[in-house]
Amino acid sequence: MFELRHFRKAAPVALALALVLAACSTKADNAGSSGSDSSGVKTDKGVTASEITLGVMTDKTGVFKNLGLGITQGNELWAKDFNDAGGVCGRKVKLEQVDHGYKADTAKTLYPQLEPKVLGMVQLLGSPVVAALKQNLLSDKLTSAPASWSSELLDNPYVMIVGTTYDLEIIDGLSYLQEQGLIKDGDTIGHVYIDGEYGKNGLRGSQFYAKKHNLTLKEVKITSTDTDLANIVTGLKGDAVKSIVLTTTPAQTGSALASNKALGLNVPVLGNNPTFDPALLSGPAAASLDKLTVVASSVPFSADIPKAKDVAAKYKATYKETPNGGTPYGYAVGEVWGAVLKKACENKDLTRDGIQAALKQTSSASTEDLVAALDFSKPGTPPTRQVYAAQPDPTAEGGLKYVKQLFEAAEAREYVAPFQK
Repeated sequence: MFELRHFRKAAPVALALALVLAACSTKADNAGSSGSDSSGVKTDKGVTASEITLGVMTDKTGVFKNLGLGITQGNELWAKDFNDAGGVCGRKVKLEQVDHGYKADTAKTLYPQLEPKVLGMVQLLGSPVVAALKQNLLSDKLTSAPASWSSELLDNPYVMIVGTTYDLEIIDGLSYLQEQGLIKDGDTIGHVYIDGEYGKNGLRGSQFYAKKHNLTLKEVKITSTDTDLANIVTGLKGDAVKSIVLTTTPAQTGSALASNKALGLNVPVLGNNPTFDPALLSGPAAASLDKLTVVASSVPFSADIPKAKDVAAKYKATYKETPNGGTPYGYAVGEVWGAVLKKACENKDLTRDGIQAALKQTSSASTEDLVAALDFSKPGTPPTRQVYAAQPDPTAEGGLKYVKQLFEAAEAREYVAPFQK
């Protein structure tokens, strides 16, 4: 009786101790579990005592692989500089990278493997990919910076667009062409666009500008896998267009420009952020690139501003690939993430909810002009409406030189984005 009585008293104690030990073991194994550190900073997924992990879902093997590489290298350069400067909240940033090859199905497969490991995404490349994961980001409260600039994404508060949106790029770009006397009110213009959020959102900009200036707009829809645009440009020549707008892949841009020259059309061509790749300068379209103007909120690699020069120097000391404008953009996204992380640290909340709160408090994020100044405090509204205008130049590192520094067209100020309040 003595032994049984003592066993009955000891058993609950032993069970409680076992549960405590099991819980401690689980917490130790689950990096970034919910809780707070010794200084009272709240943490959850993607945050340990020494690291903050941010995700990179990029294209290393698909149609935007060169852009994806450039952005990723910019992300890496920023992370090194950020960590060398001490990181944030006693922690260094770590980047966890995956390649989806610009395929939404692949991204859907990779996402559940990556999501539990990260606090947020410093890169999520591709309109179809972002569209496929849009609900996941909302459900998981995963603040993400898409390398996709569609204003249609701005109904999701967890989408952090660094730069202006495709529609506003096109509005600003058409304003630049008209300012240069390359188009005028009443003209006919063509817009060749990929069927999807990227192309359609750019088309919104053309439609808005055309209505404001009595332009006749010829819309031509293609897929991301179309390679030869000669027949399309032939049709636009028959329509007597005075300019062509592109929201296409770089390879499609090359085909359109080569056809523009070969067919004797020779009209100015406007492309936005993703349409250009410096590889075009050594391809069949090289002799026809003088007709192209590219508009984007981020600077060309060769930009003559101090921060861009600093990033370019670090790039050349670290990488051997041909640079492109993705690198300063990728660095700029990191700078925005750094500002948000510092604000979250100041708020003592490095949880996903804390990141979202810090983002909404960010009304003047500066990247030292790598990207226009950004205001994330107004949900549904593009954080900037400014762009640089640039043109291909084989003598410029990265293949582009800007011909007009940051500007915002009057039409861009008037434009109301789909979810703007």
